Amino acid sequence: MKHQSNSERGSGDGQDLGPSLLYAIKQLELAIRSRMDTILRPAGITALQYTALTVLRRCDGLSSAELARNSFVTAQTMGEMIIALESRGLVSRRVDPSNRRQMLTSVTATGVGLLDCYHGEVSALEEQMVSQLTPRQRGTLREYLISCRAGLTRTEAH
Repeated sequence: MKHQSNSERGSGDGQDLGPSLLYAIKQLELAIRSRMDTILRPAGITALQYTALTVLRRCDGLSSAELARNSFVTAQTMGEMIIALESRGLVSRRVDPSNRRQMLTSVTATGVGLLDCYHGEVSALEEQMVSQLTPRQRGTLREYLISCRAGLTRTEAH
């Protein structure tokens, strides 16, 4: 008798997905992070640092807390990451003119250069990941993932 993994069990009607869906998502996340870390190793940055730089490229001038939320890490981890990125000249910080107790972070020209250098390889990884999907399935997957994230970040009024 063949042993079934959690992801293989169920009736196929979508009613038995529970933790096996979480497991499949986590497996995918770990595979992506491992491959991105391999791609980015020559640059001396991690997948999480690359994510933070891409967030800053899209949304310049974020506080550490905002950057942490958008990069999926804790505020403490982000604080350490910003120090490391700043020491390498990949980001810069400045005082927020509307709240002098807060620092805003921006990606530097050096950071943008690093992102540009690795964009092709990271895009190729994404293409490999979705290569078995049709363009329509890719769009649907993106919508589903965005909806799942919104479901976890939504705050309910009491």
